[in-house]
Amino acid sequence: MLLSNRVAIVTGGARGIGRGIALRFAEEGSSLAIVDVLVKEARQTANEISKKGREEVFIECDVSNSGQVKDMVSQVITKFGKVDILVNNAGIGPLPKSITDISEEDWDRVLAVNLKGVFLCSKAVVPHMKEKSYGKIINISSMGAIAPPGPNSHYSAAKAGILGLTRDLALELAPFNICVNAILPGAIRTDMFEQIIPPGANKEDFFMEMGKMFAPMQRMGTPEDIAGAALFLASDLSGYVTGDRLLVGGGSPLMRMIK
Repeated sequence: MLLSNRVAIVTGGARGIGRGIALRFAEEGSSLAIVDVLVKEARQTANEISKKGREEVFIECDVSNSGQVKDMVSQVITKFGKVDILVNNAGIGPLPKSITDISEEDWDRVLAVNLKGVFLCSKAVVPHMKEKSYGKIINISSMGAIAPPGPNSHYSAAKAGILGLTRDLALELAPFNICVNAILPGAIRTDMFEQIIPPGANKEDFFMEMGKMFAPMQRMGTPEDIAGAALFLASDLSGYVTGDRLLVGGGSPLMRMIK
């Protein structure tokens, strides 16, 4: 197994991409800390990990709150003794909106969760990774960071900010054998994406059309697609990869380039 004896924190691990990553990591031998504000769903994910025979813990935490983040990492260290892998996945996906309709409160909240949360969680785990001279930090950005599908400037700005933060951290932490990389998912079938389904539309037909619209591979992605990429970046297969970004979108944004 690729992650035997590893300990991973997955923020936003209750559902969607985070859940998919957590379950795949468990299958590969990792112990998991599921970090989320969605208590019921997070406990269900943790229970599934336990059924796979792996150690797990659920910690309720708002990643935009520095005190809660510090306490969360402290709990993980107390339980497992170390942190090998951090997946910064927690985020909120607001509906597309013109900049003239985005309030200052909207902007602050999206940036706080989607970008500040990555900063706070990374800041909290880095000392523990340095102590072990080992670490993998995987930041979940978005294809919207480089090819926005529509007006959503606060979301796109936060996800683009993750790319800059990833490269800076990679440079700083490389001497400590800590790799920092980003994944840019394309259109992925998650609860978050279902927000944009028009009222009365058939879900399967909608997702099929979205796949044809955004991906040359003619389908939407799944959390398992992202989990496979995350597994590569979390494992020692990528031991000499840092400061990079991995696009997982079925060929996106090639579709835009050829139109």
